[in-house]
Amino acid sequence: MTKTNFSAVLKKYAMAIVLVLVIILFYILTNKAILLPQNINNLLSQNAYVFVLATGMLLCILTGGNIDLAVGSVVCFVGAVGGVVLDKDINFIVAFAIMMLIGLAIGMWQGFWIAFVNVPPFIATLAGMYAFRGLSNVVLGGQALNLSKMDGFLKTFGGGADCYIPGSTMSLFGNDVNLTCMAAGIIGIAIYLIMTIYGRINTKKRGYETPPLLGDVVKMVIISVVVFYLTYKLAAYQGIPTSLIWVLLVVIAFGYVTQKTTIGRDLYAVGGNKKAAQLSGVNVKKVYFFAYSFMGLLSGLAGTLTIARAASAQPTYGQGYEMDAIGACFIGGASAYGGIGTVPGVIIGALLMGVINQGMSICGVDANLQKAVKGLVLLGAVIFDVVSKKEKK
Repeated sequence: MTKTNFSAVLKKYAMAIVLVLVIILFYILTNKAILLPQNINNLLSQNAYVFVLATGMLLCILTGGNIDLAVGSVVCFVGAVGGVVLDKDINFIVAFAIMMLIGLAIGMWQGFWIAFVNVPPFIATLAGMYAFRGLSNVVLGGQALNLSKMDGFLKTFGGGADCYIPGSTMSLFGNDVNLTCMAAGIIGIAIYLIMTIYGRINTKKRGYETPPLLGDVVKMVIISVVVFYLTYKLAAYQGIPTSLIWVLLVVIAFGYVTQKTTIGRDLYAVGGNKKAAQLSGVNVKKVYFFAYSFMGLLSGLAGTLTIARAASAQPTYGQGYEMDAIGACFIGGASAYGGIGTVPGVIIGALLMGVINQGMSICGVDANLQKAVKGLVLLGAVIFDVVSKKEKK
């Protein structure tokens, strides 16, 4: 591998390498506690809303570095309405459908002003941030709503100790593990390997340039080992949290949309060069409307996951969620200028933030200092993006 290729690979996987180094650091500082099965389970479950919101936020950022400041308030409002609906003993599936439709309607509302009236995204979503936070208080009357009796809802969306995919157990490597979880992990690895190999063969058949075989093999081995390790750790605790199923569905669906569909390519085109995209026939208004509509839909899902995990609805939920989502995107490699970023990168960014939070919490670091560290990590990621662009020019 030449020096140039090595430098390109290093930049491409910079945040993944940083994530590994941070895990190793906290593995030492916490005396191995960071990788205990329960802590890994908590890391994934507690950050489910970040994974979902960051995926939606990526759509907005791709359009040109735009963001949605309203997502935290929308999460709260959707959760408030959902809590009230559930409290009236309405079937939880109907309640879920109502929450998702409200999230989508809010996203379409904001997308309309941004796409068709040309209201700047910052202003349109700032207005939404204030409006839906206030409406959340109105819906709940400023009071918390207890949902602990909604057993079916909580188990379906990951709120409580029993919210795991059931399965029999067997002894493996000295631990009793959930067989359903292990089987799901192994099947997932097999699908990933088959798709990667097929994609490489297909690319070669079409005459396109393919990455070095050794690089692909190393990547497949590393990803497979990491997935197997996480699967084993989850299986050694209680198995797959139901909230993780929703996260996987979102990641797979929007990973496909951004990489394999026309609207996905249009998102990158608009963010890369809006005027050129317009001249080439891309409907820019449609792209903006799509991005903010689905941001609203995913905010609805995040609201559902939030009230399920807390087993309650409160007018304070969702505070700071927009910053977590934005931070995960930029740390995960999304460009502050738009047109660059991937769903897997965003998930790595969210995991990095989650590991830092959890590691510092286990170490007993003050909460205010944790925020300072997160801010510096975000600044470092954006500086890395800006410097990389200058080097390319």
